[in-house]
Amino acid sequence: MSWWKRIKYFVQVIFIGGVLLFALGPGTVPLSDEREQIRAYTRAIEFDYIDWTIDALLTKLSFASLGLADYLNREEQRQVVFEYLDLVGQIQTAEYQLSLIYTDPNVADPEKTAAPVTAQLEDLYRQRAEIQPLTEMVIQQMVTKVIAEEELDFTGQPVPQVMFHSTPLPWALIVSPREIIQQDANISLAVDQTIEDHIRLEEQISTSQDVSTLVVPIGGVGTYPSMIAQSTNLNWLMEVVAHEWIHNYLTFNPLGVRYGESPELRTINETTASIAGNEIGAAVIAEFFPEFIPPPPQPPVEQSPDPLPEAVPPVFDFRAEMFETRVKVDQLLIEGKINQAESYMEARREFFWEHGYHIRKLNQAYFAFYGAYADSPGGSAGEDPVGGAVRELRAQADSLGDFIEKIARVKSFEQLLSLVAP
Repeated sequence: MSWWKRIKYFVQVIFIGGVLLFALGPGTVPLSDEREQIRAYTRAIEFDYIDWTIDALLTKLSFASLGLADYLNREEQRQVVFEYLDLVGQIQTAEYQLSLIYTDPNVADPEKTAAPVTAQLEDLYRQRAEIQPLTEMVIQQMVTKVIAEEELDFTGQPVPQVMFHSTPLPWALIVSPREIIQQDANISLAVDQTIEDHIRLEEQISTSQDVSTLVVPIGGVGTYPSMIAQSTNLNWLMEVVAHEWIHNYLTFNPLGVRYGESPELRTINETTASIAGNEIGAAVIAEFFPEFIPPPPQPPVEQSPDPLPEAVPPVFDFRAEMFETRVKVDQLLIEGKINQAESYMEARREFFWEHGYHIRKLNQAYFAFYGAYADSPGGSAGEDPVGGAVRELRAQADSLGDFIEKIARVKSFEQLLSLVAP
């Protein structure tokens, strides 16, 4: 990369980073009186996006000036990624061991017992700090190549350029009215909040404001650079990097600008990013890591005509059960039976728990958050027609690039329906 190109690159990154940070603001929905009342409980513990973005930009720009990733061939790039994922796995294992030591009542001197693990972690953190910038640059180049192949670089190169930084992510406080499933607030909380902190905050706000609340983990944030959770799952990592880049791209288009104007537009944004992120991520895996292509679904097993000696219990279908739950809750809320709906959701939460899905709280806020990711039918979106319309537009489009180009101009759910009308 020439010095002139690097200067242009730096200017573009700083400009786009500032624009996207301004668009993100202190949360991901527009300010309102209700949201400000909620922030009275969260201001002191909200995540600092400005400091994070400045630090991430400085890290990215200083490393990009070296251009080291440009000198690696494909196999060397793959090995960099594999080494990084292995380090992340070792770190996660050691961190888990450390947490066990400090929570085990049988450990008399946790600090002394933890000393070797703490020393190991410090060394692993140092190794990760050395390799992470190069790894992220390599993955950015891989995703950029696929974006070009999918005809998503409408100006000759991705705008903005693909850029992300893996880091511990903030938590998201989701607030919904009790009488309807609708995200009224999504406020980012500091990374170091504990589960006890979350429960206390949820109860304070739900009691004082008579709303439904839930603190949830997230996989990424559309800052610039994008904020991505650390993971050893290569397929997931590629999908989320692409997902957040789609959000970055949409921010400069009517759909992204209107992200928080209505629940429908939020669902359109998130479903679009999920569909595109999944497709781009899968294409990156197919091109650079074909050994990680998921196996095709198994064909259904033919049933024997002979009766089985013992009844075989049906396989638990989480998406189908969650879909049924959402549909029932929506109906109860339409009928004004709020308390009955909340009792039903708690009973269903216990039902999911018994089948291995450890959901801490199932309420209106849960559905308001997870229901917006409607890239597949069913699940927590229920019968919400918005996700179905986005999926239909993708099915009608000639390519992923054609789909993104069309939906990026959407300003309302009604306009989306007009695009998919026969």
